[in-house]
Amino acid sequence: MKNVEINPGEIKVKFDKPVIGKVSFADLGITDADLHNNTGFMRIVFDLEGIGEHQYFQVPTIEVSYKENLAATHWICEFNGKTLVDKIDNHGHSTVMLLNRKTIADAEHHHENKLMVHAEFPEETHLIAAESYINIFK
Repeated sequence: MKNVEINPGEIKVKFDKPVIGKVSFADLGITDADLHNNTGFMRIVFDLEGIGEHQYFQVPTIEVSYKENLAATHWICEFNGKTLVDKIDNHGHSTVMLLNRKTIADAEHHHENKLMVHAEFPEETHLIAAESYINIFK
């Protein structure tokens, strides 16, 4: 159903079918150790290329939780090169990114479909896989 590849500063999750509803990063096979970031930069790629027929959730959502109370975390979310979110999240233990379903559908290709989340952390960060999730498909 899904394939996870872990590289320094990058996690890739490849889907071969839609995963319906709210799915934690832990459910995707990502561990807290995979999400430990000491470089300041991280990228998570959700490769939706092989999912086939699907419908997007009303408001596709990505939430990332972390142990630290971080200040000024910079988040960018892109789908096929189109920016969906570019925001600074000030002070907190989590970030919620609400994505525009129509923008995603309009940017969809027949072949390559990648949802990329870029994060810039102000300090070493421990993300929590069980409390971080995606909700993309219905």
